Amino acid sequence: MNSPHQAGGSARIEHVVTSGVFELDGGSWEVENNVWLVGDDREVVVIDAAHDAEAVLAAIGDRTLRAILCTHAHNDHINAAPRLSLRTGAPVLLHPDDLQLWTRTHPDRGPDGELHDGRVLTVAGTDLTVLHTPGHAPGSVCLHAPELGTVFTGDTLFQGGPGATGRSFSDFPTIVESIRTRLLTLPDDTVVRPGHGDSTTVGDEAPHLQEWLDRGH
Repeated sequence: MNSPHQAGGSARIEHVVTSGVFELDGGSWEVENNVWLVGDDREVVVIDAAHDAEAVLAAIGDRTLRAILCTHAHNDHINAAPRLSLRTGAPVLLHPDDLQLWTRTHPDRGPDGELHDGRVLTVAGTDLTVLHTPGHAPGSVCLHAPELGTVFTGDTLFQGGPGATGRSFSDFPTIVESIRTRLLTLPDDTVVRPGHGDSTTVGDEAPHLQEWLDRGH
């Protein structure tokens, strides 16, 4: 499935849903992932190359893929990244704190560069700023595109609350602090585009922060 979303500036947001298996701590779960593309008719970046490189390549078409941006290194978000990179020549970028997770899926091929906090990537004249938001994974990042009124949150923030923290390398107080300090400080009308499920807004999620704190794990 490939669907366009509202644009700002010269760039637009496109959305592909892919299906596959998430594996961690000896378990496996069937999942659907959101793959986000940001760009114009000439160039694009991909956020989270999940499961199906061919589906992502079809969405890219004849455009230049500038980079493959990984919000974190759980296998379901990166399993198609090396193939997509091989087919396009685009670099794979990941926060260095998630290398320990990356090597579980791709032990023989590392990322090509780092998504360190504060880095700004520009595609089609539109900036995406890296926000380091640990908790779901140590190297989880969100990508804020203010001109598009959007933040791509990976598995840090969903409609209805924070990402899961019940597995290895995750921590609930850390993810709530990341959301409180890095995401809920964005404008209320900022659209939250997560790694799974439906989009929401910062304003819709902000009132639930105390509920998350009370709920704990």
